[in-house]
Amino acid sequence: MRLSTRHLALPAATAAVLLGGSLPAAVPASGQTVSRATGQAATQAATQAATQAATQVVGSHCARQRRIDVPRAERQERACLDDLTTAGTTLTGHTNVNDWNGLHARGTRNPSGVPGIQVDGYFPDRSTTNTNNGWDHDSQFVVRLPDRWNGKLVVTGAPGVRAQYANDFIIADYVLARGYAFASTDKGNTGSRFYADGSRPGGSIREWHRRVTQLTRATKAVVAQRYGREPRRTYMVGISNGGYLTRWQLENRPGLYDGGVDWEGTLMRAAGPNLLTYLPDALEHYPAYAATGDQEAHDAMIRAGFARGSEFLWPFHHAYYWDLTQRIYREELDPSYDGQLDAGIPFCASGTPSCDADYDYASRPKAVKDAVRSVQLTGRIGKPMLTLHGSLDTLLPPRTDSHVYDRLVDRAGAGARHRYYRIGDGTHTDGLYDTYPDRLRPLLPCAREAFDVLTAWVERGVRPPRDGFYPRPAGGDLVNTCAL
Repeated sequence: MRLSTRHLALPAATAAVLLGGSLPAAVPASGQTVSRATGQAATQAATQAATQAATQVVGSHCARQRRIDVPRAERQERACLDDLTTAGTTLTGHTNVNDWNGLHARGTRNPSGVPGIQVDGYFPDRSTTNTNNGWDHDSQFVVRLPDRWNGKLVVTGAPGVRAQYANDFIIADYVLARGYAFASTDKGNTGSRFYADGSRPGGSIREWHRRVTQLTRATKAVVAQRYGREPRRTYMVGISNGGYLTRWQLENRPGLYDGGVDWEGTLMRAAGPNLLTYLPDALEHYPAYAATGDQEAHDAMIRAGFARGSEFLWPFHHAYYWDLTQRIYREELDPSYDGQLDAGIPFCASGTPSCDADYDYASRPKAVKDAVRSVQLTGRIGKPMLTLHGSLDTLLPPRTDSHVYDRLVDRAGAGARHRYYRIGDGTHTDGLYDTYPDRLRPLLPCAREAFDVLTAWVERGVRPPRDGFYPRPAGGDLVNTCAL
């Protein structure tokens, strides 16, 4: 990969959470990749000392690299790198900035200087939406193995319909610097036509499940090849669709993991709510509200689940998220709705034939509900999990998502394994904080804090705080600090 150094305007960069890999690349601003990005007051020296105390160097730099053979991978390329974090990989071409643009706020501080092995590759697959590495092949993955290892592994899946490097800045840098091995998958399909892989309705999403499971098992074997033993702890962490996958894996494959962090995961329920039960309301009613301030249209938006106080975010989400998300996920789960059309008619007015603004999930055939049921969540998590969700999330409103999922977990009898933290004035992508610093707060520092809380719970029995709401602080460094 050879990446451009052009910077990207915020709306396009943030919209890339759905589109992924189709935009010019950008690199972090000068000074962006420095030591720690958590809400604690520890200095860089203290952080490094703590990390070194909990990790050990296994062999020399990139030791046993030739032994690494990812099980069942069709292609794999190994590289010995001086720095596995984005501070290094943006220079060597071992990441794709397009994958992670828009997911963090300007000024986010990240650790750097983590030497080790990176493995890029793909598993057998017939779809070709992922163009990373010039391969035009899906089911791509990245595995990173730091020289100084703490005996643990973090696995994640890409958010939205991005590709395998999407979590490099917001998740990989932080955990690699703490000694974790790291693995991420593109989930088996990417981009705004992720649904066009030839599978039956719901099949592209079902593939996400298989690809995360596949990569988790393979990476445990790779860890053993590199370090001489499998990880003693494995965690699943993800944002948006990656959060959905964290939920799904802990419900359905709990034996592979010790716990997880669910950052605003997508909710799928055959009986609702799901994306297709509330996004059509936004497409139908927002235009009238935007044109005239119509109170009935506004009230319909609130009834659909959007938060009061989020109105200033509606224009952006209408332009970049609601329409595209509704059409491509409806095409994945209910392709017969619009006949021969491919994901409907962009920004069609209500009343237009086959318009997604008029989509009524409740009246659709049983086969549609069966497709959603095949990917739905149950709340039956088998390992500890922390959920965090911003109160002003305007793509996945908490009222139609994590509020409901928290109740599902409780009804499934798994409430003792779960905590739900509502973050005041957080929204779906931290990139919007740069435009509204007086109205929003980034969730990334809270997600990192949640990861530390989770590992203390799993490994030392330190019980996490109860479910709760965390209002936006009046001052301080909101970009890099969060206390749970």
